Amino acid sequence: MRPLPPSVNRLRPRRSCLAVPGSNPRFLEKAQGLAADQVFLDLEDACAPLAKPEARHTIVKFLNEGDWTGKTRVVRVNDWTTHWTYRDVVTVVEGAGQNLDCVMLPKVQDASQIVALDLLLTQIERTMGFEVGRIGIEAQIENARGLNNVDEIAQASPRIETIVFGPADFMASINMKSLVVGEQPPGYPADAYHYILMKILMAARANGLQAIDGPYLQIRNVDGFRAVAGRAAALGFDGKWVLHPGQVEAANEVFSPSQEDYDHAELILDAYEYHTSEAGGRKGSAMLGDEMIDEASRKMALVVAGKGRAAGMRRTGTFEIPGA
Repeated sequence: MRPLPPSVNRLRPRRSCLAVPGSNPRFLEKAQGLAADQVFLDLEDACAPLAKPEARHTIVKFLNEGDWTGKTRVVRVNDWTTHWTYRDVVTVVEGAGQNLDCVMLPKVQDASQIVALDLLLTQIERTMGFEVGRIGIEAQIENARGLNNVDEIAQASPRIETIVFGPADFMASINMKSLVVGEQPPGYPADAYHYILMKILMAARANGLQAIDGPYLQIRNVDGFRAVAGRAAALGFDGKWVLHPGQVEAANEVFSPSQEDYDHAELILDAYEYHTSEAGGRKGSAMLGDEMIDEASRKMALVVAGKGRAAGMRRTGTFEIPGA
C-alpha cells in the first residue's frame, strides 16, 4: 500500500454523519448550518433515477459554493453494478475534487470494487492536477458477500477511511424477519446485529480505519435512535448516520465520552507521563487515587481522550504531582 499524502487525516470526527439528498437544494443549504461532523451528499438511494444526472451538477455547485466549515464533505455515488457510477465519480470529482474529502461507495462486495474506484480517482486527480491520494474512500457493507469479504475490502486501498454498515439492504439480503431498520427482529432473543457489527469493527480496527453504524429510519423516535446508537458506541464504533436534524445532537452526545470519563482519561495520561519520567521515579505502574495505572491504562485513556479532544471537549481538572 502506497503511503498517504501528508495532508490526509484518516481519523476525522464522524460522530454524526448526515445524509442529504443530492437532488434537493433546500436540504443541501440547510445541512451547512447543522452541527453534524460529516455530511454526505447522496446520489444513490436518496435520488430518484431520473434526478441523478442533474443532482451531480447540483452537488458540484454546493460543494464549491457552500460553507462546509468544520465538516467532512462526502459524496455517496451509486454502486458498481449500476450504469451511473463512473459518471457520478467523474462529474463530481472533476468538478469539485478540491472541495471534497471522500467518496462513499455503497454495496461493496469485494476488494476489486475498491481498487477500481481508487484507480479512477487517481486518473482524475492526475488529469486535473489534484493531489494524488488526498480524496478518501468510505466502503459501505450492505450484504452477506460484502461482510464475508470485509477484511480484504478494508485492505484494498490506502484511501479507505471508514467501513460503514448499511442495515436496510443487509437485512433484505439475508431475509431478516423485520421491516424496522436497526431494530431487533421478532422472535430472536439476543442481538441480531452483534456479529455483523463486530466483524465490521474488527476489520476496521485491524487496518486503522473508523467504523460507522448505519441509519435509524424512525426519525421522530429519538429515544429509539439513542438506544441503537448506544449499542454501536458501546462496542467501539466511531459514529452513526443521521437522517434528520433531530438525530444530530443525539449522535454527537452518544459518540462522545462523558465529561467525567474525558477528565479521567486526561488525568491518567498526565499521571502516567509523570510517573514514568525521571522526576516521577521511572515507574512502570503507579497509583492514581485508588486506581493502579500502567501502559494498558494509558492506551485505553488515549482512546477516550482522543474522542473527547476531537469533539472539542475541555477538561475541568488538572493533574497534581503527588507531594508537590
